[in-house]
Amino acid sequence: MRLPLWHLSLASVRNRGLATLLTLVAIALSVTLLLGVERLRNDARSSFANTLSGTDLIVGARSGAVQLLLYSVFHIGDATHDVSWSRIDALRTHKDVAWLVPLSLGDSHRGFRVVGTTADFFAHVQTGNRQPLRFAAGRAFEGVFDAVVGADVAARLGYVPGAKIVLSHGAGELAAAEHADKPFTVTGVLARTGTPVDRSVLVGLAAIEAIHLDWQGGSRIPGVEIPAQFVSKFDLRPKRVTAALIGLERRSTVFRVQREINTSDGEPLLAILPGVTLDELWRVVGVVERVLLAVSAFVVAVGLAGLVATLVSSLSARRRELAILRALGAGPGDIFVLLMTESVLLAVAGCVLGVVGLWALSAGIAPWLMAEHGVQLVPRFSDQSELVWLAGVVAAALLASLIPAWRAYRYSLADGMTVRM
Repeated sequence: MRLPLWHLSLASVRNRGLATLLTLVAIALSVTLLLGVERLRNDARSSFANTLSGTDLIVGARSGAVQLLLYSVFHIGDATHDVSWSRIDALRTHKDVAWLVPLSLGDSHRGFRVVGTTADFFAHVQTGNRQPLRFAAGRAFEGVFDAVVGADVAARLGYVPGAKIVLSHGAGELAAAEHADKPFTVTGVLARTGTPVDRSVLVGLAAIEAIHLDWQGGSRIPGVEIPAQFVSKFDLRPKRVTAALIGLERRSTVFRVQREINTSDGEPLLAILPGVTLDELWRVVGVVERVLLAVSAFVVAVGLAGLVATLVSSLSARRRELAILRALGAGPGDIFVLLMTESVLLAVAGCVLGVVGLWALSAGIAPWLMAEHGVQLVPRFSDQSELVWLAGVVAAALLASLIPAWRAYRYSLADGMTVRM
């Protein structure tokens, strides 16, 4: 008669309380880490791809697609050339263009990038899952020397609407030449988006022209000083800009418009699709996620090695137990299945605890991740891809249990009943 192996396995697992608990915790933690890295990888990639949403094309001087994306969206590096305002105006009037937001980069404020743009920036630029920009305080810029700061700028430097700031010529922490004669007033603070917008100071294109009226070639013109109250007497229309964000009337025309821009005569331009270029950039930096996943897999292997070690180390103490089972009618195959069943039970229980622990951890840190790093981590128990990983863990535990199960299989009845002095 076949013995109830499931009941015997559960009883055996409960009987080895401390060892079982430690093994269970090790498996649960390894599963939490494995699924956590996988979930964070997928959600980070989704958030990364949604750094800029709702924009169909980014246009700049002809260079590399990734380079254009880096300096126009992530504010990393600098453009090799600017784009003339006449070309931007021509694109603005293109029959397929619904809106165009110009960007002018090059200045900074205490290590944060200054972005010259228009009020359309706040109306059309979207982040995340087509989330529009919102103001945490104040309003958009209107006057020449008005500025809007991102959430990180406001938090780190303590800015509120009404604060006075001075821009610096050049980018980075080492930008030393200040436009101290033309201070700006903060009129608004943007709500946190978790994107480079949080680390930006936004001003009007006219402001970029105004602070450079008495500058030439990257330095102040000797003996020339134009006070802030007189800048309105000059033509403050931009001469050149760094790049432009474009939204189309119909997305179905995106490839045709891109081809027109890239092959047009005259000033060489490059139009890129943000989503496609973001995927290309992610493939470049994606090696980090693969390394993290490999580390998590090794952690799972260590947890399963602990499971094997626990079962093997307990075999000597369980020889008499196994011999009694043999005496009661259990065959060698039953003993083999019994040990494998215990491993599977511990693996399944560890997976369940790991999933529950990951859900609790995700729910706890999701608001912080979104606020500080712009990663939208969605608390959930498991999805289809994660079920594959969990099945892999259980299968690995089943394979790992072959070692102790085979050793138990080979124990003979006489070996288990022999009293050793």
